[in-house]
Amino acid sequence: MEPIKVNFKDCDRIFLDEIFYLVQVQKHNLLTNWCEKGRLYELTPFEEETVNRYQETLIYRVDDWNEQELIENFIGPMFSLINFNTLKYGLFSERLLKAIIDDYELSGYPDAIVAKGRRKPEIPYFCFHEYKKENETKGDPAGQCLVAMLVAQELNHNERPLYGVYVVGKHWYFMVLQGKEYAISKSFQAIDEDIFEIVKLLKHLKSIIEEYVKQ
Repeated sequence: MEPIKVNFKDCDRIFLDEIFYLVQVQKHNLLTNWCEKGRLYELTPFEEETVNRYQETLIYRVDDWNEQELIENFIGPMFSLINFNTLKYGLFSERLLKAIIDDYELSGYPDAIVAKGRRKPEIPYFCFHEYKKENETKGDPAGQCLVAMLVAQELNHNERPLYGVYVVGKHWYFMVLQGKEYAISKSFQAIDEDIFEIVKLLKHLKSIIEEYVKQ
């Protein structure tokens, strides 16, 4: 019997919870540790100056940007500041991610993944991102991020927890998936002081990935 083909864009949390028995929990140790350890990081003067400049542009433009403009003018530069491109892994955009789980073939092109590989993503590590305009009504950005994480979990043979981020306009949400349980952080607003927390969480994410690369 051929698997039922489902695109990431058609997935929401209701579908994922009912079909794959995922359970959203209010608190998760991995998410708590990510947030708490992230707060311990310091930003260099250069990073602070750069982030302030990005924020000024965001405040002025975010309500008028379309999805691609939000990615190119704010989200992309934020990730470039942390630099997820190394000799061991890299940040890839719009690359096919696919796996068969139970009776379903799940596939899609996440906006960004961090994965092992130089010229193409080989083993996905932990970070997946879905970007939506704040006033966008179609789809479920959390569900679309979560299904990418679920596929990555399958490709990792369920050996590691998965970390994800999705952005809705000025709001950033951080996610973890371990086994069948997942958790989503509170909203971090990039137009206020939360922007520095966002950078710190991304810096700690890189350290988490570095530890897994060593293993």
